[in-house]
Amino acid sequence: MRSLLTMLGIVIGIASVLAMIAIGDGAKLIVLQDAQKIGGANQVTLYRSGHIRKGNRWVRNRSNEYFEYEDVLAIEAECPSVKGVIPRVPRWRGVLVQAEGGAEKRTGYEGITPFYQVGMDWESASGRFITEDDVANRTKVCVLGSEVASELFQDQNPVGKTIKIARGSGNRFRRGGRRSQNRSMEQFTVVGVMTQRGRSLRFGWNLDDRVFLPLTTVQERFTGNDRVTMISVQAKSMELVEKAKEEVTAVIRKRHRNQDNFFNVWEMRAGMEQLLKIGKIIKIVLGVIAGFSLLVGGIGIMNMMLVSVTERTREIGLRKAVGAKRRDILLQFLIEAITMCSIGGVIGIGLGVAAGHGMANIAVNIVKVVPEWPAIVSTQWMIISVVFSALIGIVFGVYPAVKAAQLSPIEALRTE
Repeated sequence: MRSLLTMLGIVIGIASVLAMIAIGDGAKLIVLQDAQKIGGANQVTLYRSGHIRKGNRWVRNRSNEYFEYEDVLAIEAECPSVKGVIPRVPRWRGVLVQAEGGAEKRTGYEGITPFYQVGMDWESASGRFITEDDVANRTKVCVLGSEVASELFQDQNPVGKTIKIARGSGNRFRRGGRRSQNRSMEQFTVVGVMTQRGRSLRFGWNLDDRVFLPLTTVQERFTGNDRVTMISVQAKSMELVEKAKEEVTAVIRKRHRNQDNFFNVWEMRAGMEQLLKIGKIIKIVLGVIAGFSLLVGGIGIMNMMLVSVTERTREIGLRKAVGAKRRDILLQFLIEAITMCSIGGVIGIGLGVAAGHGMANIAVNIVKVVPEWPAIVSTQWMIISVVFSALIGIVFGVYPAVKAAQLSPIEALRTE
C-alpha cells in the first residue's frame, strides 16, 4: 500500500502528460480537418471588400478595379506554383429558395467553376457537379448542399427537379401601406447533391446550407456584371504557398494597371498558425503542471526508498556478511526504484488514455463546438512515458541506493 501511494505522484504526472497530449493533438487534428473543409492549408484567397488594409489600419477602398474571370484564366496560365483557382461570386445568406412542391427556405448561393469540387475535395452524393459546359453556356442548373436538399425535398431525390431562386433579397417590403414580397425568381434545374460537409469552425459557415451555380450564370442572372468577388488560389504544396502568392499578386498587378491595393489577401496557413500557437501555449502550461507532479512523485520515491534503507538495515548487513558487494546492494535498491517508477508509468498510461477520452467527451458534450473531439495518444508517447518514468527512478533512486551500499555490515548487523 505504501508503494502504491508513493507511486501516485508518478501515476498522476504521466496521466496528466498523456491526457494533455491526447487533447492537444486531437485539437490539432480538428484544426487541420476544418482547414481541409474549406480548401486546405495551401490556399490563399484574394478578395475585394469595401475596406482594405494599409499598414496597421483599414481604409475605405476607393479603387475602380474589380476581379474578372479573365484574371482566373491568367493565373492558371502564368503561375507555375498554382495547382488550381476557385473564383467565387457568393451571396452568403438571406436568399429565398423555393422547391417545386412549395417548400421554401432562406439560404445562400455561390457562383463557382468545376475546379471548386476538386479544390475542396468534395464528392457528390447524387447526380453531378457543375461542368465547363455549364460555365461556358451559362446554363440554369444548380447543385444543392445536403441540408438544402433535405429541407426542400425531404426524402425525395432532388436530381432532375427544379427550384426557384429570388433575384433580389427576397425580403418583405411595404407597398401602399401593405406588406408584400418580391417574387422575382429565376428557375434552375437540380443536377446534383453534395455529400454532407458540416460547419466551418473558423468562419461559422454551414457548408451544407448552400446552393452552387455556374459562375457565369450568377453574373448574368443575379449580379448583372462580369465581376468576381473572391479568388481562392491553391498552391501545389505548402512549401510553395508564398511563391504562389507572389506569382498571383504579380499577375493581378499586371492586369489591373499595376494596382495591388484594391484587394486583400488572406492565407489559410496564417489562420491555422494562430490557432496552433494557442494550442501549443496551452500544452506548455499543462506540461509544466504535469512536470511538477512528476517532480513530487520522484521526491516521494526517494523518500520511501530512504525509509526502506533504514527499515532494512539488518537485511543489508546480512547480505554483505555473506558476500554481497557494494554494487550488488546499489543495484538492488536502484532496480527497486526503477521498477516502482516503471509500474507507475504503465498505470499512468492507462489512466492518461482514459482521462484523454473522458476529457474529449466532456469537451464535446459541454462546449458543443464540434460533434467529435478525437483523443490521440501515439505509441511513441507511451514508450517515452515509460522510459521517462524509469529515468525518474534512476535519478531519485541513486541517493538511497548509494546510502544503502555504504552501510558497514558489522554496524548493520548490530541494528535492532
